[in-house]
Amino acid sequence: MGADEAAPGGGGGGIRVLLRRKQVDTDRARAAGGQQLAKELSITQLIAIGVGSTVGAGVYVLVGTVAREHSGPALTLSFLIAGIAAALSAFCYAELASRCPSAGSAYHYSYICVGEGVAWLIGWALILEYTIGGSAVARGISPNLALFFGGPNSLPWILARHELPWLDVVVDPCAAALVFLVTALLCVGIKESTFVQGIVTVLNCCVMLFVIIAGSYIGFQTGWVGYKVSGGFLPYGVNGMLAGSATVFFAYIGFDSVASTAEEVRNPQRDLPLGIATSLTICCSLYMLVSVVIVGLVPYFAMDPDTPISSAFARHGMQWAMYLVTSGAVLALCSTLMGSLLPQPRILMAMARDGLLPSFFSDVSEKTQVPVKSTIITGICAASLAFFMDVSQLAGMVSVGTLLAFTIVAVSILILRYVPPDEVPLPSSLQTSFRLSQECDEEKVGSPLGDGNHEQGTSEIKDVIVVESISDPLIEKQLYANKLDELKRRKTAARSIAAVCVGVLILTASASVTFLPFLVMCLFCVFGGLLLLAGLGMLSWIDQDDGRHSFGHSGGFICPFVPLLPVMCILINTYLLINLGGGTWMRVGVWLVMGVFVYIFYGRTHSSLTDVVYVSLAQANEIYGSSSSSAFVA
Repeated sequence: MGADEAAPGGGGGGIRVLLRRKQVDTDRARAAGGQQLAKELSITQLIAIGVGSTVGAGVYVLVGTVAREHSGPALTLSFLIAGIAAALSAFCYAELASRCPSAGSAYHYSYICVGEGVAWLIGWALILEYTIGGSAVARGISPNLALFFGGPNSLPWILARHELPWLDVVVDPCAAALVFLVTALLCVGIKESTFVQGIVTVLNCCVMLFVIIAGSYIGFQTGWVGYKVSGGFLPYGVNGMLAGSATVFFAYIGFDSVASTAEEVRNPQRDLPLGIATSLTICCSLYMLVSVVIVGLVPYFAMDPDTPISSAFARHGMQWAMYLVTSGAVLALCSTLMGSLLPQPRILMAMARDGLLPSFFSDVSEKTQVPVKSTIITGICAASLAFFMDVSQLAGMVSVGTLLAFTIVAVSILILRYVPPDEVPLPSSLQTSFRLSQECDEEKVGSPLGDGNHEQGTSEIKDVIVVESISDPLIEKQLYANKLDELKRRKTAARSIAAVCVGVLILTASASVTFLPFLVMCLFCVFGGLLLLAGLGMLSWIDQDDGRHSFGHSGGFICPFVPLLPVMCILINTYLLINLGGGTWMRVGVWLVMGVFVYIFYGRTHSSLTDVVYVSLAQANEIYGSSSSSAFVA
């Protein structure tokens, strides 16, 4: 492949620009990339990040709302099914995190496997998710803190909420102060902030263990009255239990924060998959145990939808438990706030490293080895939103970024296994070496013996013999046939992955809309289902690409049950995305359109892949080796 032919995503325009892909960060690329983040995180700290970011105050409310409206006593099964669905995404994250251990999480994976356009949208959506998510969590802390000062609106004046009548805005100084406090902690260093988050997470887990143990004691004393209701175990049927699963699924969002710290993990191939799996297992176990206890203490229809846990203890004469449960809610919110503000600076840093954002965001402090500037900008934006806006109405927008990321990560697993990138970008600084090596190869072919010494001539004669033996018509025909078969396999795999994605989109959209006639909806569902099954069947029939074994960093976790597992992940997350509601999508659409303009006028032209040439991996290794040898000689 020549230099002029090897730039499918180089400086061209249109679709080719959106499809250009970057290389997995190797040790060589990182060494040339300037300041690096501190490798301080171990498996214990990753678990603290994962559990702390996932187990928020939602569990203290969700058990009442979902049990009353959807699941009834079967709430535990709803949490189990949602945990299994979340585990599908966790498996995909675990493989990509161990293969591509660099900052950026889903943005980084999609840039390597899918292309720059999709990666930009994922990164831009994650920026919105973490900003609004952090602000919403911070606004939820002050009402819970007020209970320790005598009830709602009882905080000291300097921290209490105040209404600005001329602006019709309720400001929350407590929320803004907490955001600034967490921002300062994150600037100190990843080791110190993770230590504090670990303490807060352990305390929150202790509160949940108290709920489980004390609640179980009360349940055995009273006979578990919640399970003796007339409606039975499934009062709303299987559909109600599944609807409850879709609701509590969002209680598992947060384990992806572990992947965003991949570059700061000491042993990413081992610790990242273990950290993701262990944190998700702990969260699922806590959710199920709390739900099985609380649903058994109080009949589901008598639960308080706002304070189900504390009211359940109050019904049995333990009013003091309200303060302990409220403490757990505050601790959970504080831990989730840390988990919301931790990933965003690293995503900003990754996008700035790739040239899609100004280099200001990629600066890493030499003292603390964290992206301090990005962290401060993140804190200012989140604190401003928390101070001025009631972001509860925007909470649905948080789910869009997460579900989009989950979906693209599953698609990336399919691409990695069946059509992994077979070319890597060559920086403009090494394109001269590439052209020189091509010219040298052409000269050797034109004059194999030359005028060199005897040893050189003997070596070149051997090369000519090898070339002549390979030029045998039968061998040449077989090599050509193998190459055609591989190209055909890659094309079939790419079309099958596209069929899966289109089929999922048609199936979930037609099953969710309400304005279509029933017959039309059934026809679309059948068409989408057939397209999905055809793509899945073809992927199951054809072989996976041999290049997957050498893609990225080997020796890590391998996602099982491919292609079935990632296809199920795509189906579940797409269904949840479509059912988020029109209002949520309109607000997210405005943000994404803004991102498109930012990309067009800045990211597209400043991308680090603007002037690259794409070459095969073997050629790239040869060029890097020759350039390093030249530098050593010089």
